[in-house]
Amino acid sequence: MKVQRINEDIHITEIEDFDLFQTMLCGQCFHFEVIDDERIALVAGGRLVVARQPQSGTLILEDMTIEEYDTYFRHYFDLDRDYASIKSRLLSEDELLKTSIESMNGVRILNQDYLETLISFIISQNKQIPHIKKIVAGISKEYGEYVGSVGDMHFYSFPDVDEIKKITEDGLRELKTGFRAPYIMDAIECYLDGRISEKELRESTTDECIDKLMQIKGVGSKVANCVALFSLEKRDAFPVDVWIKRIMENMYFHGDTKKEIIEEFAKKKYGEYGGYAQQYLFFYGRENGIGKNDKK
Repeated sequence: MKVQRINEDIHITEIEDFDLFQTMLCGQCFHFEVIDDERIALVAGGRLVVARQPQSGTLILEDMTIEEYDTYFRHYFDLDRDYASIKSRLLSEDELLKTSIESMNGVRILNQDYLETLISFIISQNKQIPHIKKIVAGISKEYGEYVGSVGDMHFYSFPDVDEIKKITEDGLRELKTGFRAPYIMDAIECYLDGRISEKELRESTTDECIDKLMQIKGVGSKVANCVALFSLEKRDAFPVDVWIKRIMENMYFHGDTKKEIIEEFAKKKYGEYGGYAQQYLFFYGRENGIGKNDKK
């Protein structure tokens, strides 16, 4: 992988196992908009980034310094991780993953902000991705800071630790969060008063991390696993939502199976690579409608 700054943009070339659109559209992130066939505008690290992938193996981050890339976005896109080795290890354990991995081979797991990820996945319960994105954008516009525009699309940062204090339950309800509003407020309170510390979550085992996150009102196993996987680098976390349940039932169990059994099966089968397996399975299964008509 080569990195250089050309005309104020960061050009990363010779990237293997990375597809910008697969990574951003696979359901792990909600603070972005597709601009065209090459570009996505995303908000991360308190700033607007226009990311462009003109061809396979190349990623261009517009109007960015080397320092910004090295200190935040290199890690954000998980560009230093050897995904070829991860895929090889997964395939050595399970040939059934072959089609999923080959079809979605450019997915990488982003390293996102903890609080934004926590709130976003609380919002995600019983919501489709476009609606989740709309609510996240609404919270950012109402409580965050303006960070720039692309054409007629205006972007705002997710509220930081000072801005988050201004959020009210009534304000959240006005932004169409519904029954999730008190859950978001409890998550904010746990964050601000230190009852659930990001530092402690990072230092704990995955099981401990998930148990602690589930102490927040409205946070169940699926949301806790998503937060652990997408913001706390617990790469063995295996979120089981409706899609994953159907996919796993279709591929491994051939019939209705309890969520807890699927979670335990995934833990034993994929081990430390569970999160990667989940992403390949989730995106592939969702895009191809695996198990879609099996359940109501």
